[in-house]
Amino acid sequence: MAAQPDCLFCKLVREGEHVNAAEGFVAIEDIAPKAPVHLLVLPERHVDTLRDVSEFEADEAKRMLQFVAETARKAGLDDYQVIVNVGRGAGQTVFHLHWHVLGGGSPFE
Repeated sequence: MAAQPDCLFCKLVREGEHVNAAEGFVAIEDIAPKAPVHLLVLPERHVDTLRDVSEFEADEAKRMLQFVAETARKAGLDDYQVIVNVGRGAGQTVFHLHWHVLGGGSPFE
């Protein structure tokens, strides 16, 4: 799906301060971090939720997961969480598929 003019994350893909970028994907810092390192990985292409992941070609979906792992590595994280909220009931507030990468301290310690 093409970029949506009213989508905050589509705007951040185009104009945000990226901490990592690769063809088709960017990473930004979360504005309300829940951990010492809290990054968001965004596909450039607008897809509402993980429910719609089939809109990505298999290679593109694989590259997206590799980019999530690469972003964590570049942030210096060995141990981290990757979270995807799917739908309002799960806490999704921006309907543009995104992955939370959290690390630098564990809620399990």
